[in-house]
Amino acid sequence: MLIAQITDIHLGFEADNACELNRRRLDRTVEALLAVDPAPDLLIVSGDLADKGEPASYRRLRDSLAACPCPVVLCVGNHDSRPNFHAAFPQTPTSEGFVQYVLDDWPLRIVVLDTVEEGRHGGAFCERRARWLDERLGEAAGRPVLLVLHHPPVPTGIHWMTAQAREPWTLRLSQVVSRHADVVVAAVCGHLHRPMVAPWAGTTLIVCPSVAPPIALDLKAMVRLDNRPMVVADPPGFALHMWTADGLVSHFGIAEPGEVLARYDETMAPLVRRFTAEHDE
Repeated sequence: MLIAQITDIHLGFEADNACELNRRRLDRTVEALLAVDPAPDLLIVSGDLADKGEPASYRRLRDSLAACPCPVVLCVGNHDSRPNFHAAFPQTPTSEGFVQYVLDDWPLRIVVLDTVEEGRHGGAFCERRARWLDERLGEAAGRPVLLVLHHPPVPTGIHWMTAQAREPWTLRLSQVVSRHADVVVAAVCGHLHRPMVAPWAGTTLIVCPSVAPPIALDLKAMVRLDNRPMVVADPPGFALHMWTADGLVSHFGIAEPGEVLARYDETMAPLVRRFTAEHDE
C-alpha cells in the first residue's frame, strides 16, 4: 500500500486571487503526485487546507484535488473553519462536532484526529476527543493503525511553531496512544512546514513538508530581533508512506524536477544488477 501525503496548503492567503502563489504550488504538487509510479492508493491532506477558512478556498481546493484518481482523506488544521470545510466536503465524517473518523478500507486502519481549538494556533485535544480515540484504538483488535493529525504533539526545536514539553493536550494525547502503542504503527501530521521524524508515545511521528512556502530550518531561540529568515521559497513538498509486511517506510519529495545526472540505461544497468544481486545473497 502506498500513501501520499500533503499538508499546509493555505489557499486564500492572497485574498480574492484565484491564481495565487499557494494555488499554483498546490497544482504543481498534484501534478507531481499524478506522475508517481506506482500510483498512490490514497492521498492524505493533513490540515491548514485554507488560510482564512473562507468558503472560496475550499471550493478551489476541491477543484484542484478533483484530478486525483485515488481516494482523498482530509484533516483540519488551525487555519481551517469546520463549517466552511463541511460545506465544501459534506461527505467527510464527524464525531461529536469534531472532524475525527475511522477508515477501514485498506490494510492500515486510518484514524483521523481533530486537534483544532478555535482561536488557538497550537494544538488541542480535550477529554471528549481522548475518550473517542481510546475507544477507536481499543476496538482495533490488533489491526495496524495509522493516525492522521495536524499538530505535532512534541517539541520540534522550532519553538514558535510547535508544542512545548508537557503541554496538557500533548500529555493527554500521548497517554492514549501509549496505551495502544502495539497497534499504532505511526502518526503523520503537518503544521511545521518542514519534514521531521521523531519517536513519540511508543510509535513514530512523521511530519510532512508543506505545500505552502516552508519555514526556515532554524533551531536558535528567538530572544532578540536579529533579521533572521523565517519563511523561504523552497519548492512545495510531499511525503510517500509505503506500508509493507515490515512496517511503514516514509520518503519525502519536492514538486519540482531536479537536474538528471544519471539514467537507468546500458551504462547504469551493470551497477544496478550488482547491487541487486548482493541483496539476494
